[in-house]
Amino acid sequence: MNSLTPARTGCSWLVWGAMLCASICLSACSSFPDWRAWTRPAEPAVPSDRFLLPADGTDVVGRVQITTARHEDTLSDIARRFDLGYEEIVAANPGMDPWLPGEGARVVLPTQFVLPDAPRQGLVLNLAAMRLFYYPSPGADEPPRVITHPIGIGREGWRTPQGSSRITEKLVQPSWTVPASVRREHAEKGDPLPPVVPPGADNPLGEYAMRLSLPSYLIHGTNQPYGVGLRVSHGCVRLYPEDIARLFPEVPQGTRVTIVNQPYVAGWRDGQLYLDAHPPLVEDAKRWGKSLKPMEVALGAKATGPDAIDWERARKVAREARGIPVPVSPGSPDLARLLTSAPQVPSSPPWALAGVAGSDRID
Repeated sequence: MNSLTPARTGCSWLVWGAMLCASICLSACSSFPDWRAWTRPAEPAVPSDRFLLPADGTDVVGRVQITTARHEDTLSDIARRFDLGYEEIVAANPGMDPWLPGEGARVVLPTQFVLPDAPRQGLVLNLAAMRLFYYPSPGADEPPRVITHPIGIGREGWRTPQGSSRITEKLVQPSWTVPASVRREHAEKGDPLPPVVPPGADNPLGEYAMRLSLPSYLIHGTNQPYGVGLRVSHGCVRLYPEDIARLFPEVPQGTRVTIVNQPYVAGWRDGQLYLDAHPPLVEDAKRWGKSLKPMEVALGAKATGPDAIDWERARKVAREARGIPVPVSPGSPDLARLLTSAPQVPSSPPWALAGVAGSDRID
Protein backbone atom coordinates (compact mmCIF):
# COMPACT_ATOMS: atom_id res chain seq x y z
CA MET A 1 0.00 0.00 0.00
CA ASN A 2 2.67 2.43 0.99
CA SER A 3 4.70 1.59 -2.12
CA LEU A 4 1.80 2.73 -4.29
CA THR A 5 1.19 6.00 -2.49
CA PRO A 6 4.01 7.98 -4.12
CA ALA A 7 2.88 6.89 -7.57
CA ARG A 8 -0.69 7.91 -6.86
CA THR A 9 0.50 11.23 -5.47
CA GLY A 10 2.65 11.86 -8.54
CA CYS A 11 -0.23 11.07 -10.88
CA SER A 12 -2.51 13.37 -8.92
CA TRP A 13 -0.04 16.21 -9.25
CA LEU A 14 0.32 15.57 -12.99
CA VAL A 15 -3.44 15.60 -13.48
CA TRP A 16 -3.82 18.72 -11.34
CA GLY A 17 -1.01 20.46 -13.23
CA ALA A 18 -2.56 19.63 -16.58
CA MET A 19 -5.92 20.96 -15.46
CA LEU A 20 -4.28 24.14 -14.16
CA CYS A 21 -2.43 24.72 -17.44
CA ALA A 22 -5.63 24.19 -19.41
CA SER A 23 -7.46 26.61 -17.15
CA ILE A 24 -4.78 29.28 -17.56
CA CYS A 25 -4.75 28.87 -21.34
CA LEU A 26 -8.52 29.13 -21.57
CA SER A 27 -8.51 32.16 -19.29
CA ALA A 28 -5.81 33.88 -21.33
CA CYS A 29 -7.62 33.18 -24.58
CA SER A 30 -10.91 34.46 -23.26
CA SER A 31 -9.32 37.68 -22.00
CA PHE A 32 -7.77 38.50 -25.38
CA PRO A 33 -10.26 40.20 -27.71
CA ASP A 34 -11.06 37.94 -30.64
CA TRP A 35 -7.76 36.02 -30.40
CA ARG A 36 -8.63 34.03 -33.54
CA ALA A 37 -7.89 37.17 -35.57
CA TRP A 38 -4.18 36.68 -34.86
CA THR A 39 -4.22 33.16 -36.29
CA ARG A 40 -5.81 33.99 -39.63
CA PRO A 41 -3.83 33.01 -42.74
CA ALA A 42 -1.62 35.82 -43.99
CA GLU A 43 -3.16 38.11 -46.59
CA PRO A 44 -1.27 39.88 -49.40
CA ALA A 45 0.38 43.06 -48.15
CA VAL A 46 -1.09 46.30 -49.44
CA PRO A 47 1.50 48.74 -50.83
CA SER A 48 1.84 51.66 -48.46
CA ASP A 49 3.16 54.31 -50.83
CA ARG A 50 0.59 54.88 -53.62
CA PHE A 51 -3.14 55.43 -53.31
CA LEU A 52 -6.02 56.63 -55.42
CA LEU A 53 -7.77 59.71 -54.10
CA PRO A 54 -11.51 59.04 -53.86
CA ALA A 55 -13.75 61.54 -55.61
CA ASP A 56 -15.84 62.00 -52.46
CA GLY A 57 -13.08 63.97 -50.74
CA THR A 58 -12.07 61.21 -48.33
CA ASP A 59 -9.12 62.28 -46.17
CA VAL A 60 -7.85 58.82 -45.09
CA VAL A 61 -5.89 56.42 -47.32
CA GLY A 62 -4.43 52.96 -46.79
CA ARG A 63 -5.09 50.48 -43.98
CA VAL A 64 -3.32 49.33 -40.85
CA GLN A 65 -1.67 45.91 -41.20
CA ILE A 66 -0.04 43.38 -38.88
CA THR A 67 3.08 41.34 -39.63
CA THR A 68 5.21 38.86 -37.73
CA ALA A 69 8.87 39.53 -36.93
CA ARG A 70 11.50 37.06 -38.02
CA HIS A 71 14.35 35.97 -35.75
CA GLU A 72 16.84 38.41 -37.25
CA ASP A 73 14.48 41.38 -37.66
CA THR A 74 14.73 44.77 -36.00
CA LEU A 75 11.86 47.22 -36.20
CA SER A 76 14.06 49.32 -38.48
CA ASP A 77 14.34 46.38 -40.90
CA ILE A 78 10.58 45.88 -40.94
CA ALA A 79 9.96 49.61 -41.31
CA ARG A 80 12.06 49.84 -44.44
CA ARG A 81 10.42 46.80 -46.04
CA PHE A 82 7.02 48.46 -45.63
CA ASP A 83 8.20 52.00 -46.47
CA LEU A 84 7.82 53.30 -42.93
CA GLY A 85 10.13 55.51 -40.88
CA TYR A 86 11.82 54.48 -37.66
CA GLU A 87 9.78 56.70 -35.32
CA GLU A 88 6.57 55.66 -37.08
CA ILE A 89 6.99 51.96 -36.39
CA VAL A 90 8.33 52.46 -32.86
CA ALA A 91 5.38 54.70 -31.89
CA ALA A 92 2.92 52.17 -33.32
CA ASN A 93 4.41 49.39 -31.17
CA PRO A 94 4.90 50.84 -27.67
CA GLY A 95 6.87 48.68 -25.27
CA MET A 96 8.45 46.56 -28.01
CA ASP A 97 12.25 46.34 -28.11
CA PRO A 98 13.09 48.04 -31.44
CA TRP A 99 16.36 46.12 -31.82
CA LEU A 100 15.08 42.71 -30.76
CA PRO A 101 11.31 42.38 -31.18
CA GLY A 102 11.75 38.60 -31.17
CA GLU A 103 10.77 35.87 -33.59
CA GLY A 104 7.00 35.65 -33.91
CA ALA A 105 6.34 39.08 -32.37
CA ARG A 106 3.24 40.70 -33.88
CA VAL A 107 4.24 44.08 -35.28
CA VAL A 108 1.69 46.77 -36.09
CA LEU A 109 2.33 48.47 -39.44
CA PRO A 110 0.94 52.04 -39.41
CA THR A 111 0.28 52.04 -43.14
CA GLN A 112 -2.86 54.14 -42.99
CA PHE A 113 -2.62 57.92 -43.21
CA VAL A 114 -4.77 60.99 -42.75
CA LEU A 115 -3.78 63.46 -45.45
CA PRO A 116 -2.33 66.75 -44.13
CA ASP A 117 -4.54 69.82 -43.94
CA ALA A 118 -2.93 71.52 -46.94
CA PRO A 119 -3.65 72.01 -50.66
CA ARG A 120 -3.50 68.66 -52.45
CA GLN A 121 -1.06 69.69 -55.10
CA GLY A 122 2.66 69.18 -55.55
CA LEU A 123 4.70 68.04 -52.57
CA VAL A 124 3.37 68.37 -49.02
CA LEU A 125 5.71 67.57 -46.13
CA ASN A 126 4.35 67.08 -42.61
CA LEU A 127 7.29 67.53 -40.23
CA ALA A 128 5.58 66.13 -37.13
CA ALA A 129 4.58 62.96 -38.98
CA MET A 130 7.97 62.85 -40.74
CA ARG A 131 6.20 62.00 -43.98
CA LEU A 132 6.06 63.35 -47.54
CA PHE A 133 2.94 63.36 -49.73
CA TYR A 134 3.10 63.97 -53.46
CA TYR A 135 0.01 64.79 -55.50
CA PRO A 136 0.97 64.40 -59.17
CA SER A 137 -1.10 66.21 -61.75
CA PRO A 138 -3.39 63.55 -63.27
CA GLY A 139 -3.51 62.99 -66.99
CA ALA A 140 -6.66 63.39 -69.08
CA ASP A 141 -8.02 59.93 -68.25
CA GLU A 142 -6.24 59.37 -64.93
CA PRO A 143 -7.80 59.54 -61.47
CA PRO A 144 -6.07 61.72 -58.88
CA ARG A 145 -3.64 59.89 -56.63
CA VAL A 146 -1.18 60.45 -53.82
CA ILE A 147 2.31 59.06 -53.30
CA THR A 148 3.71 59.03 -49.78
CA HIS A 149 7.08 58.19 -48.23
CA PRO A 150 8.73 58.54 -44.81
CA ILE A 151 11.36 61.25 -44.42
CA GLY A 152 14.18 62.28 -42.12
CA ILE A 153 14.19 65.95 -41.11
CA GLY A 154 16.28 68.56 -39.32
CA ARG A 155 17.27 67.84 -35.74
CA GLU A 156 16.70 70.18 -32.82
CA GLY A 157 18.65 73.36 -33.45
CA TRP A 158 18.64 72.69 -37.21
CA ARG A 159 14.90 72.62 -37.73
CA THR A 160 13.53 72.11 -41.24
CA PRO A 161 11.70 75.35 -42.09
CA GLN A 162 7.95 75.51 -42.68
CA GLY A 163 6.35 77.40 -45.54
CA SER A 164 5.91 77.35 -49.29
CA SER A 165 8.67 76.69 -51.78
CA ARG A 166 9.31 75.17 -55.18
CA ILE A 167 11.69 72.69 -56.77
CA THR A 168 14.24 74.87 -58.54
CA GLU A 169 16.78 72.26 -59.65
CA LYS A 170 17.04 68.48 -60.00
CA LEU A 171 20.43 66.82 -59.60
CA VAL A 172 21.64 63.32 -60.45
CA GLN A 173 24.81 62.16 -58.64
CA PRO A 174 25.04 65.52 -56.83
CA SER A 175 28.10 66.93 -55.17
CA TRP A 176 27.59 68.33 -51.69
CA THR A 177 28.86 71.83 -51.09
CA VAL A 178 29.21 71.77 -47.32
CA PRO A 179 27.74 74.86 -45.61
CA ALA A 180 30.24 76.79 -43.50
CA SER A 181 28.15 76.23 -40.35
CA VAL A 182 28.24 72.46 -40.87
CA ARG A 183 32.00 72.51 -41.48
CA ARG A 184 32.51 74.44 -38.24
CA GLU A 185 30.38 71.95 -36.31
CA HIS A 186 32.32 68.97 -37.64
CA ALA A 187 35.68 70.68 -37.09
CA GLU A 188 34.77 71.30 -33.43
CA LYS A 189 34.10 67.57 -33.08
CA GLY A 190 37.42 66.65 -34.63
CA ASP A 191 35.78 65.43 -37.82
CA PRO A 192 36.72 68.01 -40.46
CA LEU A 193 34.88 68.02 -43.78
CA PRO A 194 36.15 69.21 -47.17
CA PRO A 195 34.47 72.21 -48.80
CA VAL A 196 32.89 69.89 -51.40
CA VAL A 197 32.04 66.18 -51.09
CA PRO A 198 32.00 64.57 -54.56
CA PRO A 199 29.39 62.01 -55.70
CA GLY A 200 29.86 58.52 -54.34
CA ALA A 201 29.34 56.29 -51.35
CA ASP A 202 30.53 58.95 -48.87
CA ASN A 203 28.13 61.61 -50.13
CA PRO A 204 25.21 62.08 -47.67
CA LEU A 205 22.95 63.36 -50.47
CA GLY A 206 22.81 59.94 -52.11
CA GLU A 207 22.23 59.63 -55.84
CA TYR A 208 19.43 62.17 -56.32
CA ALA A 209 18.62 65.61 -54.97
CA MET A 210 15.95 68.26 -55.57
CA ARG A 211 16.88 71.80 -54.61
CA LEU A 212 14.25 74.02 -52.98
CA SER A 213 13.80 77.74 -53.48
CA LEU A 214 14.45 77.99 -49.73
CA PRO A 215 18.20 78.73 -49.71
CA SER A 216 20.46 75.78 -48.80
CA TYR A 217 17.66 73.21 -48.46
CA LEU A 218 17.26 70.02 -50.48
CA ILE A 219 15.07 66.94 -50.70
CA HIS A 220 17.52 64.12 -51.34
CA GLY A 221 18.49 60.50 -50.87
CA THR A 222 20.98 59.31 -48.30
CA ASN A 223 23.92 57.02 -47.68
CA GLN A 224 22.60 56.49 -44.13
CA PRO A 225 19.08 55.08 -44.59
CA TYR A 226 18.68 54.34 -40.87
CA GLY A 227 18.13 58.10 -40.42
CA VAL A 228 14.84 58.07 -42.34
CA GLY A 229 12.03 58.65 -39.87
CA LEU A 230 14.33 60.48 -37.46
CA ARG A 231 15.48 64.05 -36.78
CA VAL A 232 19.08 63.69 -37.85
CA SER A 233 19.80 66.22 -40.62
CA HIS A 234 20.96 69.83 -40.68
CA GLY A 235 17.56 70.85 -42.02
CA CYS A 236 17.40 69.03 -45.34
CA VAL A 237 14.84 66.31 -46.04
CA ARG A 238 16.10 62.81 -46.73
CA LEU A 239 14.38 59.73 -48.18
CA TYR A 240 15.29 56.08 -48.50
CA PRO A 241 17.48 55.61 -51.62
CA GLU A 242 14.82 53.45 -53.27
CA ASP A 243 12.10 56.04 -52.57
CA ILE A 244 13.97 59.02 -54.02
CA ALA A 245 14.90 56.88 -57.06
CA ARG A 246 11.20 56.35 -57.82
CA LEU A 247 10.02 59.83 -56.84
CA PHE A 248 12.74 61.81 -58.63
CA PRO A 249 11.58 61.22 -62.24
CA GLU A 250 7.94 61.89 -61.31
CA VAL A 251 8.42 65.34 -59.78
CA PRO A 252 8.98 68.04 -62.40
CA GLN A 253 11.11 71.09 -61.80
CA GLY A 254 8.94 73.96 -60.59
CA THR A 255 6.73 71.68 -58.46
CA ARG A 256 5.17 73.45 -55.50
CA VAL A 257 6.44 72.34 -52.06
CA THR A 258 4.40 72.99 -48.91
CA ILE A 259 6.01 72.22 -45.55
CA VAL A 260 3.64 72.01 -42.57
CA ASN A 261 3.94 70.90 -38.95
CA GLN A 262 0.77 69.04 -37.96
CA PRO A 263 1.12 66.49 -35.14
CA TYR A 264 -2.67 66.15 -35.05
CA VAL A 265 -4.40 65.55 -38.38
CA ALA A 266 -8.15 65.00 -38.67
CA GLY A 267 -10.14 63.69 -41.61
CA TRP A 268 -13.21 61.80 -42.77
CA ARG A 269 -13.65 58.31 -44.16
CA ASP A 270 -16.85 56.32 -44.59
CA GLY A 271 -18.83 58.78 -42.51
CA GLN A 272 -16.45 58.64 -39.53
CA LEU A 273 -14.11 61.35 -38.29
CA TYR A 274 -10.55 60.11 -37.73
CA LEU A 275 -7.69 61.53 -35.66
CA ASP A 276 -4.08 60.73 -36.55
CA ALA A 277 -1.84 61.82 -33.67
CA HIS A 278 1.97 62.00 -33.69
CA PRO A 279 4.33 63.14 -30.95
CA PRO A 280 4.92 66.89 -31.32
CA LEU A 281 8.44 67.97 -32.20
CA VAL A 282 10.57 68.52 -29.10
CA GLU A 283 10.51 72.31 -29.43
CA ASP A 284 6.72 72.33 -29.70
CA ALA A 285 6.28 69.89 -26.82
CA LYS A 286 8.32 72.21 -24.58
CA ARG A 287 6.17 75.16 -25.57
CA TRP A 288 2.80 73.43 -25.37
CA GLY A 289 3.42 71.37 -22.24
CA LYS A 290 0.45 69.07 -21.64
CA SER A 291 -1.96 71.24 -23.61
CA LEU A 292 -4.03 69.44 -26.25
CA LYS A 293 -5.32 72.66 -27.75
CA PRO A 294 -3.69 71.98 -31.16
CA MET A 295 -5.57 68.66 -31.31
CA GLU A 296 -8.84 70.34 -30.39
CA VAL A 297 -8.32 72.92 -33.12
CA ALA A 298 -7.54 70.26 -35.74
CA LEU A 299 -10.66 68.24 -34.88
CA GLY A 300 -12.86 71.31 -34.54
CA ALA A 301 -11.96 72.40 -38.07
CA LYS A 302 -13.26 69.10 -39.46
CA ALA A 303 -16.22 68.39 -37.17
CA THR A 304 -19.72 68.87 -38.56
CA GLY A 305 -21.22 69.77 -35.18
CA PRO A 306 -20.67 69.73 -31.40
CA ASP A 307 -21.77 66.09 -31.10
CA ALA A 308 -19.52 64.76 -33.86
CA ILE A 309 -16.56 64.00 -31.56
CA ASP A 310 -16.01 61.58 -28.69
CA TRP A 311 -13.66 63.92 -26.81
CA GLU A 312 -12.61 61.35 -24.23
CA ARG A 313 -11.35 59.04 -26.97
CA ALA A 314 -9.79 61.92 -28.88
CA ARG A 315 -7.73 62.94 -25.85
CA LYS A 316 -6.62 59.35 -25.32
CA VAL A 317 -5.54 59.05 -28.96
CA ALA A 318 -3.65 62.36 -28.71
CA ARG A 319 -1.84 61.38 -25.51
CA GLU A 320 -0.82 57.98 -26.85
CA ALA A 321 0.28 59.51 -30.19
CA ARG A 322 0.83 56.18 -31.94
CA GLY A 323 0.53 57.55 -35.47
CA ILE A 324 -2.42 55.29 -36.25
CA PRO A 325 -5.64 56.95 -37.47
CA VAL A 326 -8.45 56.18 -35.02
CA PRO A 327 -12.13 57.09 -35.47
CA VAL A 328 -13.29 59.54 -32.83
CA SER A 329 -16.93 59.75 -33.86
CA PRO A 330 -19.29 58.63 -31.07
CA GLY A 331 -19.92 54.88 -31.21
CA SER A 332 -17.08 54.15 -33.65
CA PRO A 333 -14.63 51.25 -33.07
CA ASP A 334 -11.64 52.01 -30.85
CA LEU A 335 -7.98 51.24 -31.60
CA ALA A 336 -7.99 47.83 -29.92
CA ARG A 337 -10.89 46.73 -32.09
CA LEU A 338 -9.25 48.11 -35.23
CA LEU A 339 -6.05 46.19 -34.52
CA THR A 340 -7.93 42.97 -33.83
CA SER A 341 -9.50 43.15 -37.29
CA ALA A 342 -6.37 44.37 -39.12
CA PRO A 343 -5.14 41.98 -41.83
CA GLN A 344 -2.04 39.92 -41.06
CA VAL A 345 0.49 40.05 -43.90
CA PRO A 346 3.80 38.30 -44.67
CA SER A 347 6.93 39.79 -43.11
CA SER A 348 8.46 40.34 -46.55
CA PRO A 349 6.06 41.85 -49.11
CA PRO A 350 6.68 40.98 -52.77
CA TRP A 351 8.30 44.31 -53.58
CA ALA A 352 10.75 43.93 -50.67
CA LEU A 353 11.67 40.44 -51.82
CA ALA A 354 12.40 41.89 -55.24
CA GLY A 355 14.65 44.52 -53.68
CA VAL A 356 12.27 47.37 -54.52
CA ALA A 357 10.44 49.57 -52.05
CA GLY A 358 6.83 50.19 -52.90
CA SER A 359 4.86 48.77 -55.78
CA ASP A 360 3.32 49.78 -59.06
CA ARG A 361 0.00 48.66 -57.66
CA ILE A 362 -2.24 51.48 -56.48
CA ASP A 363 -4.76 50.78 -53.78
